[in-house]
Amino acid sequence: MKIVLGFIIAIAIAYQSYSQARIDSILVDGHYRTFRFQEPRLKTNKRNLIFILHGSGGDGQGMMKPAASLQAIAEDEKLLLVYPDGFERYWNECRRAATSTANRIDINEQAFFTAILQYFGKNYQVIDKRFFVIGLSGGGHMAYKLAMTLPETCKGISSVVANLPDKTNMDCAEAKIPVAVMIANGTADPLNPYSGGTMIMSGASWGDVRSTQRSFQYWAGLAGYKDQPLIEKMPDPDTTNKQAITRYTYRNSRKPEVTLLQVDGGEHAFPKDLDIFLESWAFFKREIKREERTGR
Repeated sequence: MKIVLGFIIAIAIAYQSYSQARIDSILVDGHYRTFRFQEPRLKTNKRNLIFILHGSGGDGQGMMKPAASLQAIAEDEKLLLVYPDGFERYWNECRRAATSTANRIDINEQAFFTAILQYFGKNYQVIDKRFFVIGLSGGGHMAYKLAMTLPETCKGISSVVANLPDKTNMDCAEAKIPVAVMIANGTADPLNPYSGGTMIMSGASWGDVRSTQRSFQYWAGLAGYKDQPLIEKMPDPDTTNKQAITRYTYRNSRKPEVTLLQVDGGEHAFPKDLDIFLESWAFFKREIKREERTGR
């Protein structure tokens, strides 16, 4: 009972303080890029950095309330959560047809995220050789880009309601190096079609995306998985919300884990039957432990 009460209090504190987070900026290619974070209470040089990425049209502050459960355990888990802002509320991710200014003027996102990693390595002594990413929608697309273009430091991503761009719509240079990837997509998503196809945003086409299965298999293939994934029906704590989750997992001690959370009945939003932020951190922790055991 004391443990539950303590966790509730921690979440309450996170809810109260998210709007008071520190905000800072970095000059990248002539543009001041902003990000938010909660000041760590304790000094440690072993924190893992996790970027929490908003969707198209959003901002970093808007992601702090949904991530409150993870923020609440950040001290105990030695995490530092960072909530960056996209350029004019959008990311320059890998969809060639994206109409955002960030895409049209080719904002250098890799330089931005590398600079943030260096900032926290210098000022907060976080582990500066790796970072992890949790991204929603357009933020999920940005997570894909970081995994594809910065695999030396981007060691794991959790992409929510986002499919990879189709080859005709891909404008990122793919390193094709395996990375730990978890995808959480809804089968009833009207914006990010589970079966693939054209994405329409604000009445404009943002080009075609692959199906969720093709996106999943892209990362599984890079990691060298060839057999069928482990399939598990996850607990359904609320049978009235018209959602259920099936987990597909490729896991091997010599390879990064690749997981798909198929949210049956899920729409363009976070899953209802689990906390995707806590689930993502559990996923990242497995990758950290795997790398520590194997050295790769």
